[in-house]
Amino acid sequence: MQAMHGIQPFEQVMILIVLATAFVALGYAYWLARQTFAAEKGSEAMQRIWGYIRTGANTYLRTQLRTIAILIVILTIAMFLSVALVKPTGEANELFCPAAVEAAYAEAIAANSSADLAAIELALQTNTPTQVALANGFTTFVPERVAGAVECSTAVTGVAFGRAIAFALGATFSATVGFIGMNMAVQGNVRVAAAARQSFKRALTIAYRSGTITGMLTDGLGLLGGTLIFIVYGKAAPDVLLGFGFGGTLLALFMRVGGGIYTKAADVGADLVGKVEAGMEEDDPRNAAVIADLVGDNVGDCAGMAADIFESYEVTIVSSLILGLALTAITGQLFWIVLPLLVRGIGVVSSIVGTYAVSLWRVDDAEEAMYKSYEISSAITIISTFLLAVFYAGAQESDFLMHLSLGSLVSVGVALAVAFNPLTAMATSANSPRVQKIAKATVFGPALVILEGLSLGYLSSVVSILVIVAAIGASVLVYSVTFPANLYAPVFAAGVILSVLAIGNAIRKKDLVTGIFQALWIMVIALFLISMRDVGVENRFVYTLFGVSLIGVGMLSHTGNNVSMDTFGPISDNANGIGELAGEDFTPEARQIMADLDAAGNTTKAITKGIAIGSAVIAAVSLFGAFFIDIERVLPAERIADFERSINLADPTVFIGLLIGGALPLLFGSLLIKAVNRAASDIMAEVRRQLRIPAIMKGEQTPDYAQAVAISTKAAQSELIPLGLIAILSPIVVGLLLKEQALGGFLAGVILSGQLLAVFMANTGGAWDNAKKYVEDGHFGGKGSENHKASVVG
Repeated sequence: MQAMHGIQPFEQVMILIVLATAFVALGYAYWLARQTFAAEKGSEAMQRIWGYIRTGANTYLRTQLRTIAILIVILTIAMFLSVALVKPTGEANELFCPAAVEAAYAEAIAANSSADLAAIELALQTNTPTQVALANGFTTFVPERVAGAVECSTAVTGVAFGRAIAFALGATFSATVGFIGMNMAVQGNVRVAAAARQSFKRALTIAYRSGTITGMLTDGLGLLGGTLIFIVYGKAAPDVLLGFGFGGTLLALFMRVGGGIYTKAADVGADLVGKVEAGMEEDDPRNAAVIADLVGDNVGDCAGMAADIFESYEVTIVSSLILGLALTAITGQLFWIVLPLLVRGIGVVSSIVGTYAVSLWRVDDAEEAMYKSYEISSAITIISTFLLAVFYAGAQESDFLMHLSLGSLVSVGVALAVAFNPLTAMATSANSPRVQKIAKATVFGPALVILEGLSLGYLSSVVSILVIVAAIGASVLVYSVTFPANLYAPVFAAGVILSVLAIGNAIRKKDLVTGIFQALWIMVIALFLISMRDVGVENRFVYTLFGVSLIGVGMLSHTGNNVSMDTFGPISDNANGIGELAGEDFTPEARQIMADLDAAGNTTKAITKGIAIGSAVIAAVSLFGAFFIDIERVLPAERIADFERSINLADPTVFIGLLIGGALPLLFGSLLIKAVNRAASDIMAEVRRQLRIPAIMKGEQTPDYAQAVAISTKAAQSELIPLGLIAILSPIVVGLLLKEQALGGFLAGVILSGQLLAVFMANTGGAWDNAKKYVEDGHFGGKGSENHKASVVG
């Protein structure tokens, strides 16, 4: 295949193995789906409630897809026409018009007969900008510029179709992940409720594996799309990969925004009228908004979150390939492009092993089972990546430890994902003293509940920023400082000794898995120190940004686990709701099982929100680096140096871009909250109207659940197109009016403001929610008390 020209046969085989791994992930998802469908669905009453939820969820998604279909078609055409503005790169011309590019190289050599022809030929072989001695002094011969200047209509057509198809593919895959994933979550919830009457382990297995279907779809389709594009376009893949990432990003925006409006409007409407005004229990069948509330869990926390993480999964692959191509141009080595795909393939395998292991642990704690399985996946990924760094990347150098940093940076990404577990739990778990402090504030009324939650949310944003800064700083450090070679052996030996001691201590405490994981992190720290090598000032920028993209690849290498843990939340919550609404005669043990799974789901759902936000920031930073690389392909040669020097806050236009970018997430937040407020008001009015019907209040008549579902569905679509257009047009307008320097400032502002606001909103909401559940568990007056009403307001 012409696109794979220049890639070694061994690397071609490895890429095909990665492609096969994507199909393995999809096959595993299919196998899990078969198992879910085979499980018992429970009684007729349970299936009736389940039918309401399923109908509401499917109606919402179909309505949403119809709403955005026209915009998707328009943007697909725009991606096709974008080739008129962003021309094909030299790699694309070389792929589609190899003879014309060779002729251009020959002409360039002939035109420089007085130059150092050997240097020019070396530049062509390595595709590296090279200093050559011309008669009038030194200049730079850039093969990419020569190839990029070739007129190749075939490349224009190929790239145009590639971008359009990649965009449509990214949007389709993102919609597929959300739609199928949400449907499988809905299929799982009634079966979990039925399984709770059998055993804790059976209910946990069905709940987690139903969520794993969504996780493996995210893994499989994300890896499939990126790998297929690379196989078809080879080194020219970055020309079309951004279309793939953009398609996934756009659908993620719509599904996250729409799902968020739906779920919060239904939640607010159901709780404020049902619990505060009418004094009802959670999931009381007389509450007309209770089905909309359960549907909202699926469309927001399942479909929306899955599409969100899928977007970050795509974007980190896109940015790592773009930056990897830049390093390939510098070093002449192709492993910079191939390795991120291999790490993703390893991540799929490790996720399959980890997610399957959840049902094997002999524990009665769902969270512990999921965390232990996450540790197994992490260990597989870290060990395998270090082996790749040494025996694949290192084997191409005289020093096999030369690229040990690749394993180190992927491990930093894995560590970042792991770190968000305790950090998010600290801010959102009902077992956290900080959340319990919010619950305690209910004694003094809702005002102090709000203030305590705001304080905790702001603090969690700062902590999250510091963790992300440390991760990005690791990439800076590993390529800026050289660790003394004479300390390699002592540091490695110290790591081994401390690891053995950690395992010995774990054996004494009868917790071998934790000991092995602790030993692994000790060795990662030792290997990180050994991997530190200064690459020089000239290329440090590109190396560091590639390192950040690898951190993102590592952070999302366990996407299967992450999405499984997130989807577990709405599945277990819906199962608990179905049990309450169906009025089944569950034993106390069965009800406790559902309550325990629901509590675990609240925690895992909050944790994966933290991972999703953190990964989005890392992905945005790496794409910010790709922006620097790609902008140089678009600008005229004489403006490149000016651009590299001009992302400077002292420049008023850059500062303007920064301010506009920083304000954009706040505008989004304002519009979203306004939409939620409007919808919640309508739902509350509808619930109040129905509760005034005596037969409904006495439980003699079933409420019209469809009305609240219809209100939420309509409200969720109201802001989609305006918000989508703001997201698409704002960077274009900034770039056109204020030029590329200001656009760089704009992107930086969006990243910082978006991270702070997203963590604040997610953790504040999670803290208020779990403080409410802590009160409902019998603390500070319990259900129905004035303190409980204060917690519901939060």
